[in-house]
Amino acid sequence: METYIEINNLRLHAYHGVFNQERSVGNDYRVDCTLAVNLKRAAESDLVADTVNYADVVNVIQREMEQPSDLLEHVASRIMEHLHDRWPNIAHIDLRIEKKRPPIANADVEGCAIRLKD
Repeated sequence: METYIEINNLRLHAYHGVFNQERSVGNDYRVDCTLAVNLKRAAESDLVADTVNYADVVNVIQREMEQPSDLLEHVASRIMEHLHDRWPNIAHIDLRIEKKRPPIANADVEGCAIRLKD
């Protein structure tokens, strides 16, 4: 049986980007994260210790998003590495980070995103 833990539409304000304004004013971000993990033990025990606590996952994402980077690729890679280090039982991660209203000249863009899957 495949089982997943999902974090959907986590909204954050952070300071990523290559332009000075992005680093000083920041931007709004949306993060979606799906973790493939065997949850059979948690389903049987009903103990939070036997699962990957989604509140803890959100805390990891928030801490990594607080560290400014030029590229979202770098931020996403850090998040994935931290999650795998903290919970070795995570089989796969699908992570999407979207920058809302990116500073693209002469373009009306709602958002641009990076998506990493392992």
